[in-house]
Amino acid sequence: MKDVLEFSKLSDEELVKLLRDHKIGLSVSEARHVTELLGRDPSLTEATVWGIQGSEHCSYKSSRKHLRGFPVQAPNVIVPVGEDSGIFSLIEHDGERYGVIVAHESHNHPSQIVPFEGAATGVGGIVRDIACMGGRVIGTMDALRFGDISKNQSKWIASGVVSGISGYGNPIGVPNLGGDVFFHPGYNDNCLVNVVAIGTVRESDVIHSYVPDEAADR
Repeated sequence: MKDVLEFSKLSDEELVKLLRDHKIGLSVSEARHVTELLGRDPSLTEATVWGIQGSEHCSYKSSRKHLRGFPVQAPNVIVPVGEDSGIFSLIEHDGERYGVIVAHESHNHPSQIVPFEGAATGVGGIVRDIACMGGRVIGTMDALRFGDISKNQSKWIASGVVSGISGYGNPIGVPNLGGDVFFHPGYNDNCLVNVVAIGTVRESDVIHSYVPDEAADR
C-alpha cells in the first residue's frame, strides 16, 4: 500500500513525531488502536481521516479542555451534559417546571465542500437534538466565519451557507433569532459554521436518550 505509516514499528516517541509531522490529530494510544482495528498499519490518507473524524464528530479534541471549564450542575439544570441536549428550567407553573433546551453544532469542512448541504445538515442536527429530548424548537442562531471577502470562493461559500441555514429553518417555521458574520483570510481553506437552536419543554415531557434502569433490567 502506498504511503503506509508504520505505526506498529515505531516507539511512542517516534510515533508522536510522525503524527505531528503529518498534522494527524491522534494520540499514541489512538494511533495504535487504529492499527488493531484495521489489522495492519494505515496509509497516510486513512490515518488523516481517522484523525479528522475523531476530532470533529467524536470528542472535539481542540475544544474539550475549554468546555470542561463551564459549570454543568446547578439547581435549575434539568438535564446536564451527557444527552442529546442540555435543559435548564425557566419558569414553574402549577407545580411543574418548564425548561429551555439548547443545542449547538460547530463544523468546518462540510460547508467548505458543499456549503448549502453542509449548513443545512448542521441546522438539521441540532433541531433533531431538541426534538429528541421531547421539546419544541422555537428558534435558531448562527455565528459564521468565512475567508477573504474579496475572493469569489468565499462569496460562494457564504451564499451557500446562509441559504442552507434558511433552507432548512424556514420550512419548519423556525425563525433565525440572531448571529454574526466575519470574513478573514484565515478561513480561506476552512470556513467555520456555528449554529445554535433553542426549544422549550415541560419537565414531565422530557425524553431521555438512555434506557431507564428498570427497563434495562427486564
